[in-house]
Amino acid sequence: MSQLPIESIRSLSDTHPKPPHIRFQYGTAGFRTLGSTLDSVLFRVGVIAGLRSKKFDGQTIGVMVTASHNPEQDNGVKIVDPRGEMLEAAWEAHATTLSNAPTTNDFLEALDALVRTTKIDLSKPARVVYARDTRPSGVALVSALEDGLSAIGAEGRNAGVTTTPVLHYLVKAINTKDTPESYGEDSEDGYFQKLGSAFQSLVSGRQPLEPLLVDCANGVGALAALSLSGCLGGSLPLILENTAIQSPGALNNACGADYVKTMQRLPPSLADRLKPGQRACSLDGDADRLIYYYLDERGIFRLLDGDKIAALVAAFIVDLVKSAGLENEVKVGVVQTAYANGASTKYLSGRLPVKCVATGVKHLHHAAEHFNVGVYFEANGHGTVLFSPATQAKLAAHQPSTPAQSTALNHLMNLTRLINQTVGDALSDMLLVEAVLAHRSYTGVEWDSLYVDLPNRLVKVVVQDRNAFRTENAERRLVSPPALQAKIDELVRRYDGGRSFVRPSGTEDVVRVYAEAVVRSQADELAFRVAGLVYDVAGGDPSKRPKEFL
Repeated sequence: MSQLPIESIRSLSDTHPKPPHIRFQYGTAGFRTLGSTLDSVLFRVGVIAGLRSKKFDGQTIGVMVTASHNPEQDNGVKIVDPRGEMLEAAWEAHATTLSNAPTTNDFLEALDALVRTTKIDLSKPARVVYARDTRPSGVALVSALEDGLSAIGAEGRNAGVTTTPVLHYLVKAINTKDTPESYGEDSEDGYFQKLGSAFQSLVSGRQPLEPLLVDCANGVGALAALSLSGCLGGSLPLILENTAIQSPGALNNACGADYVKTMQRLPPSLADRLKPGQRACSLDGDADRLIYYYLDERGIFRLLDGDKIAALVAAFIVDLVKSAGLENEVKVGVVQTAYANGASTKYLSGRLPVKCVATGVKHLHHAAEHFNVGVYFEANGHGTVLFSPATQAKLAAHQPSTPAQSTALNHLMNLTRLINQTVGDALSDMLLVEAVLAHRSYTGVEWDSLYVDLPNRLVKVVVQDRNAFRTENAERRLVSPPALQAKIDELVRRYDGGRSFVRPSGTEDVVRVYAEAVVRSQADELAFRVAGLVYDVAGGDPSKRPKEFL
């Protein structure tokens, strides 16, 4: 039985000491904090990823160095499992424990315990593919990661600067290469060629699409969108904005999907660029979130978020399944979180099954796998569509009995190629939306009119310990602190159509407060009043209580 390469790990670990007085936590988005504090974490993630690969008999594991929609000074890292999915929950805890070992000796002891408890055969090979976004801190962090891979004897493949969804795709493509489940060519170019070919097939014969304005958040999506546009054969003209990836501090600064969704307004840089009626969308910093919007005839901003995308896409797929003659065999369902607008839930519930789960892609993804076709989008624009393996086999074997059924079946087959089924992908989702709009002959106005959003507000409250806030019922109700939920319920009852919930962030010491009501002013007021309750319960300094809470 092989042993851990103790001396190799020890000598390299000593060059990446854990900073004292910092506790790291592997959350929904992996590790995420100031990039300047993550050197030891990246080294240890390299070792962990190597062991994870050995656990899977040498299948390739992915590592992505990114902080997504966070400000440029932040960075992070997450591990991708062999099928391109998020890291298994049990290993999130292992990663947290290993990242917090105070010394190299403690780290080695924790590694030995991990190997024993998870029964890892150290004689197996280890293979890891890794990439980073455009953050300046990424270069040094990748170097620390490579030291970790070297320490454990893993074979590394550097995929360079690319999007998070491309890295997820690469993991699955590498691990399915030359098998019946082959997911595609294991290169970024191969991925974009796959998307471009499927999209062109879907929109063939449709009216030419008007140019789409794309806010690239001054991030890696700018590079990816440029590459993708070259694979579209002119079928969708893209106008790329906010592409300043070399400008210090520009990443996600007053632009990008998170800015648009949170502020519910245009990025200032697009104020003179967008014409009324023109479609536009924003990516986030690592291009795994997508938010659409347009200006109406009066020049008023209209948001088309993840809920609107889910409604558009789910209804289209339901219609295709029916047109293909498969409505009795293929069931389509939608998965949402508590952040989903109440109006979207009502719209969708009248058409197909809707399930609510806790916030976090891993929860949505897992729930979506229980449907034949599972559509999931968080309101923030992160999401995708999953076709179960059995459903994909059914589509491939189905014999249509009419030309209309044949056409619908071909569209469904192309959707399985267009959609990144490993993880939410802003560029893949963008093409999905554009394909549906082309088939429906919708502008943003028709899409927006599927249902009318209830006014809503999201507020962040800084707290000393987010772990003091615990929830139940898919995070829609608080269990602790005690008595706080009862006070929230009392407030909510005062507002027409009122709904509010409180949940701790998965990545930072803040609590997020969501509220909606029939009238905009009441949604705002409810959000700030609930935030005030949270602030008081969390022991905030009354003299620093934000004015909006009063």
